[in-house]
Amino acid sequence: MNKNQVKKSQKNSENIAISVKNVSKTFRIPHEKVDSLRSAAVSAFKKQSYEEFKALDNVSFEVKKGEFFGIIGRNGSGKSTLLKILAGIYKPNRGKVKIDGMISPFLELGIGFNPELSGRDNVYLNATVLGMTKKQIDEKFDNIVKFSELERFIDQKLKNYSSGMQVRLAFSVSIHANRDILLMDEVLAVGDSNFQSKCLTEFNKYRDMGRTVVIVTHDISVVQRYCDRAMLLQNGEMIKIGNADDVVDTYNHKNMDDVEKILNNQTIKSIDSNGLQNRNQKIVTITDIHFLDKNGSDKSVFATGEYMKISIGYEILGECNELNFGIGLHSAFGGQIFGYNTQMDEYRVDFEKKHGEVIIEFEFMPILQGEYYVNIACWGNVEQNHYDFLPRCKTLMFFAIGNKRRYRGFFDISHKWNQL
Repeated sequence: MNKNQVKKSQKNSENIAISVKNVSKTFRIPHEKVDSLRSAAVSAFKKQSYEEFKALDNVSFEVKKGEFFGIIGRNGSGKSTLLKILAGIYKPNRGKVKIDGMISPFLELGIGFNPELSGRDNVYLNATVLGMTKKQIDEKFDNIVKFSELERFIDQKLKNYSSGMQVRLAFSVSIHANRDILLMDEVLAVGDSNFQSKCLTEFNKYRDMGRTVVIVTHDISVVQRYCDRAMLLQNGEMIKIGNADDVVDTYNHKNMDDVEKILNNQTIKSIDSNGLQNRNQKIVTITDIHFLDKNGSDKSVFATGEYMKISIGYEILGECNELNFGIGLHSAFGGQIFGYNTQMDEYRVDFEKKHGEVIIEFEFMPILQGEYYVNIACWGNVEQNHYDFLPRCKTLMFFAIGNKRRYRGFFDISHKWNQL
C-alpha cells in the first residue's frame, strides 16, 4: 500500500463513527423456569438444560459521522439487541465494535430511572449516568424540564408519571446530553403527536450539527424521511443495507410475501340480511370470492396501482327474475373507500345460469398502504332486500412501493404541481 492509499484509508477511518465487524450474539434460554426460592434450591443440584437463541449472526456495517442511520425489521429480528451492543449494555459473543465518540443512548423506557425519586432527582441521576457533570446538569436543567413540558410535575415521584411523561423526560435528558452519537430505540412509539413532532425537530438539529443518529423503529416513514441510509435485519441476519428508500422497499416486499402466506387460507362466511343461514331458504347464495392479479393468480396482497379483479362466484337456488351484485371496500380502521354495484352501472347479470361468476375489474387500483376488507352482497331489483350478504368477508392488504409510500390517506390520485 502506497502513501496516498494509506492517507486515504486513515481519512476514511476518521470519518467512521461506528464500525461493526462480524458481530454475533447468542442467548441461552433455560428450559426450566425458576420462580421461587425452593425451585432455585432444587435446581442448584440439577443439571440445567438450555436452548440457544442466536439474536445476531455475523452482522457487519459502518455508520459515518454525521449520518442518520435507520435499522428496521420485524419483531425478533435483532434490532434492539444490536443497539444494546452499540451502547455497551451487551457484549457480543463474536466480532468487534468500535465507537468513535461519546454516546447518548435512549433504549428503553425506565432505564437509568428510579421510580421512588422525583422527576428532578431522576434528571440528575440519568444525566450523571450519561456522563454529564453536576455543573453541566445545573446549566441545562431548566431547558431539559422545559423541553419535556413537565414543569408542574418535576418534583413529583416518577412512579406517579404516565409512560408518556416518563419517555418525554428521558428523551429530554438524552437529547441535552449533547453527545456525538445518539442511539434511539422506538422513541416515537410512546408519546403524543406534539412530542413526536418535537423529537423529529431535534433530529433535524442533530443532523445540522453533524451529529450521528442511529434509530430503530417500526415507523418506516421516519426512516424514509430522515435517514441517509438504512439496514434491514431478519432473524438476526443483515438482509440489505444502503439507500433508505431501497431498504424500505425490500422490507415492504418481504412483508407482502409474509402477509400473503397468512391471508392465503381465508374462508368466507355467508349471512344474509334476514339472518337466514339455511341454504334451502335462500334464492341466491354467494359461493366464493377471489382477488386476482393480472396473471389470474389468486392473492390477497397487492401494491398500490397494481391491476386487480375481484371474482364473485354464486349459485341460484330459487326463482330469480333479476340479479345484481355490489361490492364495498372498507378500511380496517373505519371508513368506506368505495362502493360499486351492477345496478348503478347498468350491467345486466345473466340470471338464467344456475351457477355463475361475475367479475369486477380494476385497471388501476390506487389504494395506498393499509389493511382493508370487502363487503359483498347480491339482490334482485331492490338493493335493500338482499339475497345474500357477506360483511367483512375477506381481508385485503395494500403495500405502497416507491414514491407512493410517502402519501397519506387512502388513494393515490393522479396530480401534478405547477408554479406561476
